[in-house]
Amino acid sequence: MTGAVMDNAPKRILLIDPDAALRQTLAEQLAQQEGMLPVPAATGEAALAILADHGADAALLDGVLAAEGLIPALRAGGLTGPLVLLLPAGMGVPAGADDHQDKPIRLGTLLARLKALLRQAAIVQAATALSVRIGPYHFLPAAKRLERGDGTAIRLTEKETQILDHLCRCGGMAARQDLLDNVWGYGAGIDTHTLETHIYRLRRKIRTGLGQDPLLLRVDGGYRLTLEPLPA
Repeated sequence: MTGAVMDNAPKRILLIDPDAALRQTLAEQLAQQEGMLPVPAATGEAALAILADHGADAALLDGVLAAEGLIPALRAGGLTGPLVLLLPAGMGVPAGADDHQDKPIRLGTLLARLKALLRQAAIVQAATALSVRIGPYHFLPAAKRLERGDGTAIRLTEKETQILDHLCRCGGMAARQDLLDNVWGYGAGIDTHTLETHIYRLRRKIRTGLGQDPLLLRVDGGYRLTLEPLPA
């Protein structure tokens, strides 16, 4: 199982760092916070295995492991929640994280940032859990489908759902690179041809039968999705 756990369950926080003493300290501190469940992992391989089996709501990640390419692997493995980097002194900030803090860690600051990121993620999740109107369809991201008023449904793949979900979050318009970074993960090495292929298949699924499909259009540098009902 991947993805976030239910809202009324403790938030699973991956602690990914080779420093055993730091993992223990962070785990003890997180365990004292209401609604948080620390899940330590010494290596990237261990973290990905935990993510695949049990999911996670957020991650605290050692900067060196992040620089070795673990961020896109975590995103591809299903981590959609906040990711905070723990950076050794003097290290630059690898791209793709939501926040960072330098080592030695200031626990109060780290906990405050993590809680704020989790609150923001919960707001976004609550908003996108509801159905969104896309032309004649209701888009249900959690169910990975589009439904018409007559009850007929179109099933979506995981990537198709993520593409539509990101476009909805962006108000209906997003650049190609923005979609690549947010759907496949920053630096994942996916080219625009892969995105174009998914867009092509998605457009065929949601074609309205009006000739040129007005729901998902290619615009300069990206795509535009119709979020309002089509005129009768």
